[in-house]
Parts: sequence; structure tokens; C-alpha cells
Amino acid sequence: MKKDRTSKKNSRAILVLEDGTYFEGISAGAKGERFGEIVFNTSMMGYQEVLTDPSYKGQIVVMTYPEIGNYGFNLEDTESIKPWVEGFVVKEMCKTPSNWRAKGALTSYLIKSNIPAIEGIDTRALTKHIRDFGAMRAVLSTIDLDYNSLLKKVRDSESIVGKDLVQYVSTKKEFKWDIEKKLPRLKISSNEDRFLKIFVNRKKYKVVAFDYGMKHEILRIFAELNCNVTVVPAWTDEKRIKELNPDGIFLSNGPGDPQGAPYIYETLKKLLGYKPIFGICFGHQFLALALGGKTYKMKFGHRGANQPVIDLQTKKVDITVQNHGFAVDADSLKKSKYNVRITHINLNDKTVEGLEVPEIKAYSVQYHPEASAGPHDARYVFAKFIKNMETWK
Repeated sequence: MKKDRTSKKNSRAILVLEDGTYFEGISAGAKGERFGEIVFNTSMMGYQEVLTDPSYKGQIVVMTYPEIGNYGFNLEDTESIKPWVEGFVVKEMCKTPSNWRAKGALTSYLIKSNIPAIEGIDTRALTKHIRDFGAMRAVLSTIDLDYNSLLKKVRDSESIVGKDLVQYVSTKKEFKWDIEKKLPRLKISSNEDRFLKIFVNRKKYKVVAFDYGMKHEILRIFAELNCNVTVVPAWTDEKRIKELNPDGIFLSNGPGDPQGAPYIYETLKKLLGYKPIFGICFGHQFLALALGGKTYKMKFGHRGANQPVIDLQTKKVDITVQNHGFAVDADSLKKSKYNVRITHINLNDKTVEGLEVPEIKAYSVQYHPEASAGPHDARYVFAKFIKNMETWK
């Protein structure tokens, strides 16, 4: 499949998928050659949050919205210390961004961050191809433009399945999160955040957060909830966690296949019942594995800001932000020695979006209640964690 050839050799870029499909376009980022799993994100905005979400490590991201970069880039909307995507694919990259916070064009940000990107291709056709045939390995290159050479390379490249990507994105040292020093403090003002006001003046709780590739917005919310957060590397053992003596344990989001990092859920098994546990996305999958469940690779995953999720108890439907390519096997949870309850379901494909073990005050959600960017419908789930710490005995 050929799209949008250009005669400018130095600005050319090519995207080759492992099934032989390829797209030619124009370089819109750094020069280079990068491999990863090709996936699509359906958000209309929030590209900077996508780029800097560590959960995208190992992936080449296609944005389905046709024009990207309209508001440039800024220092406030980053979700980690740098962009983590392997490559970026857009229909059209805006060259003249307009926003009072913009520090420059998105292309310059990608070049500075050494992220290759391609524009001028039919992203709708590419998205439909991924939807029909599934997420697969791909290579994005501005250096080697030979199709046959790239096809061989991508077919020889490493699969994301079974690979431990956490080691690349987790903090290497334990640290305490200080929102006042790290990022501008967020104000509580919107109706969506009204639940936060309930907890601001309550007792300050100590939370240990496992960093599997955590977004900053999660830490910002914990700070607003009056929590002292100690962030620890993903490989921290249960002995160190107990030395920290937290009121609760948080399991963060992160990239790739949870079964590629067995040391994580083996540690969690030893912490079940010790203190309240709350997991988001990757943390949800690790909690399920620790409880004796299983996970599986989805055809093309959920990535975007428009996934409908129903709370099975209240029947309330939230529109949620999601970013995952693996899911929890619902049937496998029935074999757990714990009384695991499925609490949330995705209305599009009925996949598991939440689980809970009331007797040990452990629960998790597959979606991102912290959003950034996206709707704040589900932020209330943080309140449950505070309640569990309050009532823990």
C-alpha cells in the first residue's frame, strides 16, 4: 500500500508493517529508525500527554485525528520526564501552533527528544488496517528507505509479548513526590474534581507507589488528596515496603505485557492483605496476576479518551481514558483463593475494567481515572482508596 510519495529525498520517511503493508510520507520529527508495536489512539487532543505517557514505551503511535500539533508543546502538560513513544504517525503536523502556553512547534519537540515521526499518510487507512489485522510490529525510518530491507528488519525485530519494558521506564531510585517543587500545583475548581475537596483537610496518609511507568497526574491527584507519596522502583521487595510502613499501596500504569515482569506480581502476592491496595491499568493487570488470574493480548487494544465503562453495582456509565493492549481474563479470576469481584466492564467489548477483593481492601481499574488528557468522569475512584486507608484495621 503506497501513500503520498515525495520527491524530497532528505525529508522522506517510510513506515513498514510486519505483514508487508507500508506507507511513504514526510519526516515530521527526528532522523532515525525505530521499531515498535504499531497502535492507534482515538483522542482528538492530548497528544503531548500521549507522547510522555511511559505506557507507550515500545510502541509507534498513530493519531486518528487528522491534524496534530495545533497548540504546540508546553512544559505543563508532560506526564513524565520525556516522551517514550518509539515513533509518531500523523496525517498532518501543524507548523504554526497557536496557544498562549506554547513553547514551540511539536516537530521541534520531537526532534529535540529524538523521536522520529511521519506525516502525509492516510492514517484512516492505517487505523482500519490495524483494526482489521491487529496491532503488529512495525518500523519507522528516515534513514533506510528501502522497503525490502526494512521488511526484513521488522520481521527480525523483537515482539512486545513477554518482554519486560518496565525496567526502562521505572524510577531507578526511591523518592518522595513533592508537587510544589516538581510541577505547578493544580487548583481544585471544576465540578469533576469536587470529590477532591472532601479529602483535602483530612488526615495525611502515607502511600507507597510502585512505579511501573507512572504518569505525573496520578501523583498530582494524590498530593491534592493530602497524601504523602513515596515512589519506589518496580523491583522493590516486600521487605522494603513494610519498612516504609505505608497506609496504602498504589500500583501504577506502565507499558507492555505484564507477564513479562513476573518479579512484580510475585512481590504483590506477598503484600496482599498487608495494607489497602489500589491499581490503575498495568497495576490492575498485576493485581489480577497476583490474585491468581491470567492476562491475554488484545487484538488492537484500547487507546483513546472515549471508552465507555459501566459500574456493575451502580449501573453508572463513565467515558474513560484508556491505554492498554493486554486485558484480564475474567474466567481465570474464578480460580483465585480470594473472593474476586468484577466491578466494571467495557461496554464495547465486555472486557474486564475493574476488580475488587473486599476482605483485603484491594481493588483496581483498567482505565485511567486521572485522565490527562480526557474526561474526568472516573476520578471518584481515588476516593475509594482514601476510604480504605481510613477504615483499615
